[in-house]
Amino acid sequence: MSCQHGHRAQQQAEYPVQNPGPGAKWIKHLTQNRLGTFTGGHFADVNLTSILFTHRLDDESHVKLQVWSAPGLTKPSFEEAMKQKFKPAKKGDSFGPSWTNHWWKVSVSIPSYWQQYERVQFEFDPGCEAMIYTTDGVPLQGITGGFGGDRRVDYIIPQEAVEKGKMDFVIESSCNGMFGVPWNGDTIAPPDMNRYFSLASADLVVPNQEAWRLMWDFSTLREIVDTVPGNTPLQNQALTVANEIMNIFDKGEPNTIEKARKAAEKVFGEGWDEKGEKIYEEGPERPLVWGIGHCHIDTAWLWPYRVTQQKVARSWSTQVDLMERYPEHRFTCSQAQQYKWLEQLYPPLFERVKEKILSGQFHPVGGSWVENDSNMPSGEALARQFIYGQRYFQSRFGKRCDTAWLPDSFGLSGALPQLIRLADMKYFFTQKLSWNNINTFPHSTFNWVGIDGSQVMCHMTPVDTYTAQATVGDVNKALTNHKNLESNDSALLVFGNGDGGGGPLSKMLENLRRIRATTNNHRELPPVVMGRSVEDFFEDVAKSTNQGQTLPNWHGELYLEFHRGTYTSHGSIKRGNRKSEILLRDVEHVTTLASFATFAHKDYNYPKDKIDTCWEKVLLNQFHDVLPGSAIGMVYEDAEKLYAEVAKDGKALLDEAFEAILPHSIPLIAENLAKMRAPGELVAVNTTFFPRRDVVKVPLTGGASQFQSRVIQTSRDGTGYALMECAEKTSVAVCKGLYADSRPVSVFTNGSDHFVLRNSSVQLTISGGRITSLYDVQLERELIPKGESGGLVIFEDRPNYWDAWDVEIHHLEKRKPLEFANISVTAEGPLRASISSEFRYGQSTISVTISLDAIAATTKPGSRSMFTFDADVDWHQRHEFLKFEMPLDIHSDNATYETQFGYVQRPTHKNTTWDSAKFEVCGHKYADLSEFGYGVALLSESKYGFSCLGNVLRISLLRGATAPDAEQDQGKHEFSWAVMPHAGHFLESDVPLAGYLFNSPLYVRYVPREGRPLLEKIKVPFAVEGARNVFLETIKRGDDDDFASADSPKTIVLRLYEAFGGHAKAKLRIASFIPVKEAYVTNLLEDAGEKLTLWSTTDSTADPVIILDFHGFEVKTVKLVIGSGGFALPLQSVEKVESWVNVEKP
Repeated sequence: MSCQHGHRAQQQAEYPVQNPGPGAKWIKHLTQNRLGTFTGGHFADVNLTSILFTHRLDDESHVKLQVWSAPGLTKPSFEEAMKQKFKPAKKGDSFGPSWTNHWWKVSVSIPSYWQQYERVQFEFDPGCEAMIYTTDGVPLQGITGGFGGDRRVDYIIPQEAVEKGKMDFVIESSCNGMFGVPWNGDTIAPPDMNRYFSLASADLVVPNQEAWRLMWDFSTLREIVDTVPGNTPLQNQALTVANEIMNIFDKGEPNTIEKARKAAEKVFGEGWDEKGEKIYEEGPERPLVWGIGHCHIDTAWLWPYRVTQQKVARSWSTQVDLMERYPEHRFTCSQAQQYKWLEQLYPPLFERVKEKILSGQFHPVGGSWVENDSNMPSGEALARQFIYGQRYFQSRFGKRCDTAWLPDSFGLSGALPQLIRLADMKYFFTQKLSWNNINTFPHSTFNWVGIDGSQVMCHMTPVDTYTAQATVGDVNKALTNHKNLESNDSALLVFGNGDGGGGPLSKMLENLRRIRATTNNHRELPPVVMGRSVEDFFEDVAKSTNQGQTLPNWHGELYLEFHRGTYTSHGSIKRGNRKSEILLRDVEHVTTLASFATFAHKDYNYPKDKIDTCWEKVLLNQFHDVLPGSAIGMVYEDAEKLYAEVAKDGKALLDEAFEAILPHSIPLIAENLAKMRAPGELVAVNTTFFPRRDVVKVPLTGGASQFQSRVIQTSRDGTGYALMECAEKTSVAVCKGLYADSRPVSVFTNGSDHFVLRNSSVQLTISGGRITSLYDVQLERELIPKGESGGLVIFEDRPNYWDAWDVEIHHLEKRKPLEFANISVTAEGPLRASISSEFRYGQSTISVTISLDAIAATTKPGSRSMFTFDADVDWHQRHEFLKFEMPLDIHSDNATYETQFGYVQRPTHKNTTWDSAKFEVCGHKYADLSEFGYGVALLSESKYGFSCLGNVLRISLLRGATAPDAEQDQGKHEFSWAVMPHAGHFLESDVPLAGYLFNSPLYVRYVPREGRPLLEKIKVPFAVEGARNVFLETIKRGDDDDFASADSPKTIVLRLYEAFGGHAKAKLRIASFIPVKEAYVTNLLEDAGEKLTLWSTTDSTADPVIILDFHGFEVKTVKLVIGSGGFALPLQSVEKVESWVNVEKP
């Protein structure tokens, strides 16, 4: 026992008996608050900030500046700028106004003793954006002036220049910030057009690199303290070490920096810094967070297109530079348009980017022309976004994208998954639904299943942004905010300054290295990995989830519960988009036919390049801040010019093609009337593949007076109305008289406030300025509930913040019905009856003509006539929302809205918050409310906003936001809509067909008498039979055809889709005069897939067919390889037409 007692005595001697000290207990929150005093702020003259720079020189003997200011808003090239006369400049000079460009020649003289330092920099802060060039015009890197989080003002002088002691370079500065020049500092405010900037610094500096590294160490430690839950080992250790660093640091003792950095190794690990990028090779084998650098550049938003071109060059040159210093840095960027701008405007930089792409460091992503809005572009336009994007990437870089990328689009159509798969992609990244203002989206990684059943693997980063700052908080959020960790526990960290460009900063890459070093030694944070691609991430998800089988599914659209006003804002842009899409569809159709000798009567070459140029302009304007109407006014000046160019060029292309098919024919327009003196025919070309009847206005003056006998009705102003019919198997409509099944129309009025438009099909009554009755004459059914009325209505429109973007649910609480006034009868029948109303509301003038024709909406048996509303509005309201509404005696829990290549049904009730959120929705050519036996549709030719709440069906017409465009929608607008009653439920109706025809006007032309024989030869080249639910949307030449060689193979590409959501076995009839050599089903990119069989009957005069099977909403592309004579493809014969549905393909 004595030995044991002696041992205890020896141990106790090591632990003092007396303790005169106060103890080491800390006040944690005070220590944590202390950390904020180590950099910047009140103690900047004595804390770490005070020693971040060793030397700074700005005198003229070391920094010589010359400047040339480009005139007006011009954007000269480097070569143009260098030819100008420069004048001396100095730090502190002011330059502007907004959006102007200024070129600086910079000469620096570097003291020889600076060669001892690790780095020499030139600091250039113009307070705005800028780019540094070599003296021979190679972009080196971007500059972002000011003191925001995106500040980047340092250019590293190359070592050889430091040794040489001098260097010359050129800087272009542009008078706009990263987010434009908002006039009052609010990001979304209209721009201040007269802002001037001051050159705050143009200094030659030596940074204290070890001090900067200590600052990055400290910053990461502080982020750990602020992010990791309190009272955990890592959080406490980070706080202890950060506090220790502050105690070690002494401004006057340079060696304390090294000691302080050594203390940081207690968290980051011993010797971690020397490992550089290899730090990611240590630690956990499977990362949870995948870091990928990104630079979201809005192709236009708070700045115009031309400024975006500069932003691209600034941002991407900077990233190429960072890749040289940080080998782990991988940078991903979408939008083929931006790559093309770089290729055209900055060829040397494009070559540098291309090198990085081929080396696997710079990753094209998205596969689309721009990051487009996905609500309003047509199905074909969405297809073209991917077609033009993927073809560009493949042609320039030898590979396509695997991942579709729309992180900022305002809702995502359920048609996208199928189109993404058809564009040779299978992954999809987005995150905008994190902005929902009612419900939280329930998944982070999931299978997104589209309206046709196609799926893509979708990831919505739990970090909830595509502009993460690569902080500890961002990395931690990737795990803590993940919605479905039970099925997959990894996430993308998409980091870098964005929207206005910029991309990752060096401090972000430094921070990520420190975060990884921390997780190599601690487990309280998820490990982050660098040096991988987005595709690597998705492949890892696919592997860990058994190819998505353990992931949750989301079916249908990804509806954004926010920015609902974008379906209506900037009505002229919506109109330009729709009209351009239809025009280019028709251009491709007619030019394709004209490019074959079977149709053309003169030499004609398919204008592929001109068509591509038109499409690229339309696709550019579909960017997700342009088409939605959420950009500044300057953007819409550019967009309107592009639409005007497409309209002009598209019409010229049509006329050239029509001249090849119908020589000497001319459009029936006012300026051509004097050219119609010789007798001729009045015809119209039908560019749809449906038979149709139309009432066409015919001027009866000048040479057109010869058509007096063709018209059935003449209005008071001398305009004639002709009934034109395009029968099956022809593409030409001709004038006809009233048919036995026509429904002569009449208009009744009591002379003041009661008007009735009626035919034997339907009837509409306006009384007291409101629509009080919509009546089905055949069924004797009233469709407006007793005591209710329809018509125009105004809502107060004051969103909570995002003015042009949002319409909030509370706008429905302040409703003001408008009354049609000053009504007069303007057409009395029998072919068309019309009444017109013109009245003032506030500062606006609203004119509406309501018409009813003596024909049905379509040639489908039982189709009803529709009421067309043609509006001419001079709009000057602010923050008021004009809509048209129809209360209906129809009950249904869902309304039906057209979407791309199909439709989507949305609730009319508010059972849940998910239902309530859809109080304003997007539709294309129709919105329909149906019950068993009957329904009513609203048709639209340029509007996209709809709603159906209870039994009230509405179409949104005009808004009046004031930010970011102070003049949004002010001025004149022309648009039309229609009310279409129909017997039978929507699925039994002809609503999709009626909407299609409502948007597809006939091309009315005068054909000289000698051209009459040609009319008989114009037959429909293709027709779909046996499946009224299958629409032939597109006819075009193949993208890979060689249009420069007459002897090269020719192909025709057809795109069809199922429109009603069901199966079909369709017969694609091909006119016998088209010599098909081979036929294939392809994807959107026209890669040959299944080879098709051509079938014929024993009747040698019949046209052969291809049998195509469809499932609901399926899009199918067919490529026909054309021979030079009769059919080169062997025809499989069947005895009876009826047997086609039973024929098995060999």
